[in-house]
Amino acid sequence: LGSYSGGSGARMQRGVYPTPTVQVLQQRDQERPEHRGCGKRVLEKVRVLWGTRLMEDRDTSRERYLKNVLRELVTYIAFLVILCILTYGMVSSNMYYYTKVMSQLFLDTPVSRAEQTTFRGLASMDDFWKFTEGPLLNGLYWDVWYNNKSLPDNQSLIYHENLLLGVPRLRQLKVRNGSCTVHEDLRDDISECYSMYSAGNEDSAPFGLKNGTAWMYTTEKDLNGSSYWGLIATYSGGGYHLDLSRTREESAAQIHSLKDNLWLDRGTRAVFIDFSVYNANINLFCIVRLVVEFPATGGTVTSWHFETVKLIRYVSNLDYFIAACEIAFCLFILYYVVEEALEIRIHRLCYFRSLWNCLDVLIIALSVAAILLNIYQTATVNNLLKYLLENQNIFPNFQPLAYMQVQFNNMVAVIVFFSWVKLFKFINFNKTMSQLSSTMSRCAKDITGFAIMFFIIFLAYAQLAYLVFGTQVNDFSTFQACIFTQFRIILGDFDFAEIEEANRILGPVYFTTFVFFIFFILLNMFLAIINDTYAEVKADMAQQKSEMELTDLIKKGYNKAMVKLRLKKTAVDDISESLRQAGGKLNFEELRQDLKGKGHTDAEIEAIFAKYDQDGDQELTEHEHQQMRDDLEKEREDLELDRSSLPRPTSSRSFPRSLDDDEEDDDEDSGHSSRRRGSSSGGVSYEEFQVLVRRVDRMEHSIGSIVSKIDAVIVKLEAMERAKLKRRDVLGRLLDGVTEDERLGRDSDVHREQMERLVREELERWESDDGASQASHRLGTPLGGGAAPRHRSSRPSSSQSTEGGESGGHSGGSV
Repeated sequence: LGSYSGGSGARMQRGVYPTPTVQVLQQRDQERPEHRGCGKRVLEKVRVLWGTRLMEDRDTSRERYLKNVLRELVTYIAFLVILCILTYGMVSSNMYYYTKVMSQLFLDTPVSRAEQTTFRGLASMDDFWKFTEGPLLNGLYWDVWYNNKSLPDNQSLIYHENLLLGVPRLRQLKVRNGSCTVHEDLRDDISECYSMYSAGNEDSAPFGLKNGTAWMYTTEKDLNGSSYWGLIATYSGGGYHLDLSRTREESAAQIHSLKDNLWLDRGTRAVFIDFSVYNANINLFCIVRLVVEFPATGGTVTSWHFETVKLIRYVSNLDYFIAACEIAFCLFILYYVVEEALEIRIHRLCYFRSLWNCLDVLIIALSVAAILLNIYQTATVNNLLKYLLENQNIFPNFQPLAYMQVQFNNMVAVIVFFSWVKLFKFINFNKTMSQLSSTMSRCAKDITGFAIMFFIIFLAYAQLAYLVFGTQVNDFSTFQACIFTQFRIILGDFDFAEIEEANRILGPVYFTTFVFFIFFILLNMFLAIINDTYAEVKADMAQQKSEMELTDLIKKGYNKAMVKLRLKKTAVDDISESLRQAGGKLNFEELRQDLKGKGHTDAEIEAIFAKYDQDGDQELTEHEHQQMRDDLEKEREDLELDRSSLPRPTSSRSFPRSLDDDEEDDDEDSGHSSRRRGSSSGGVSYEEFQVLVRRVDRMEHSIGSIVSKIDAVIVKLEAMERAKLKRRDVLGRLLDGVTEDERLGRDSDVHREQMERLVREELERWESDDGASQASHRLGTPLGGGAAPRHRSSRPSSSQSTEGGESGGHSGGSV
């Protein structure tokens, strides 16, 4: 258990507990500076907080590398939990129900009992006036209960729960006459021409009564508005606007005056209805915008936006808990900013070659922007609400705040998405989990070439569909709609009857060929590329050497903790118990099954068994059994001595161990040695010296057994070389005999008999040499002349090992 017969020369010099020698310890004491500044020590302690795998040296052991990964993973999971609490604290199911009830009230209410037209189905200006005089006023002003009991004056509670903030606003945008060109042949019949809306065609001249904001143009800056992206065009934030009143009667009179004076005419291109409500029960605002667009073709196109947002952030106890999480989130971002800055300082531009590092920078940048936007939004809401409470008869423009809140929610959604994706950075250290990233990276070149071919055909079909069906089918009305519609066809969502109705010849031809080429050929080629690459990646990973993974590190740490707490037996105890239960001979399979059930790996068990199974018969004889018992007892004595003499107990291990384990023990033993130096004035104690002696003895014993095997191999190679020379000599003599006979003209039969006799004698000689070589190899005796046999059990004594290192140097020279 004290050596590893399968390691390299550097590995053979390390025991189970590789402790520095006395000379090395004294040299380290001399090299260590006497005084270190307190500030420097504090900085080093703080520096450990940002110790990541990118800050470690490249020759760092696998185990230390995984420890840094595990520390990063635990820290990142804490960050992700805080982020999820924040995001889920921002939204709730009440937001959906609030939006649903408000949209049903204004979008699905018929304009009258006799006419079932709703806002969704408005088709003309006449329908628009019916909607404003009916469902709009009825929905905005709830001034009586169902028993006709009046509500307080100047107050409207929609559904008796939602307070109407300020007053609603109607705003329209117009284009001027003559904004388009009429053909000269039709100018006598067409005297007026109003083009599609654009900023250059917008009309800003007074019209109608010319005595109020409803009839005089107001700029976007004066209205504190913003542009709006409609279904037909993008509209500015200015226009002709009218703020309604706090009561239903006054608002109805205002709307009636607009209708009588022809507020809407041929130049009108869009009308906006804006208002805001607040529900104190759930602390939510609903900012509503109803849009009616009047295209140059005639008719109407309706759209709407119901933005349910939480603008007043901190009211309940849960809100204050979310505030504490926000502070923790800011601290995490500060921590990661420092971490990434240190890594960039170390790696310079090479840092950005990794996609994961770029993702880290992106998450931090978005998080900082979200924090600043949240602070600005909170301050702006407080000022706006204060101004609104002082002036309740004005229109509260919550649209900018709603827009910022929506962008904030979108930004947070992107942050959460990338944060979850970043978990692959840690999962990829597992061989199974890394198959996805390896497959995608390996097939990226093939996928890129295939994508070029795919989109050439795909866009060709999109252009064909746009030109053939664009004037009749809504799904193909724009080129962008054609692209999305074709993706829907690939997924099986299509309306073939509508395509066939648009064109009875090209419709079926388009659909059939598109499905054949895209779905049956190109899509299956895409899957074939990924399947083949995945099979290659899986085969390559099966041939790769297994390395320590995060699960192994966690299991190892758990076992060490259980041993230190004396809740689990050490490896020495497990092997000793297995030997006691076996009695006489111990079979490899029995030992493997027993130790396997106690948590040891196959590699450890095989290495232990191979060390003591000298004859290779897969069984331990009584002599081999006793030798293992002796080594185990010495190992137990060393462990007990370490536990009693050192302030911190060392964890016992089974062997063989990986290079990572050796380096970890180096670190532990270095720490122990430092404490020993601190406790003793002139050197090491006698007990510590004896521990070192025993370890050196076991190391030399292991080296001796390895050297004996190497000597046997060298002797065997020398015997093979001698046999090769003999064969070459015999063949040369045979060729010389054949040449001589041909020259002298001797009888061929006699010559053949002589050759057969020579070959037969030579074969018998080779067989006898091989038999003697195998017999000597089984006895452990070299065939060479002066080489002395070296047995595994012959090892130098403790006194010899401590006098100088001659035996160690002799063994090293033999190696």
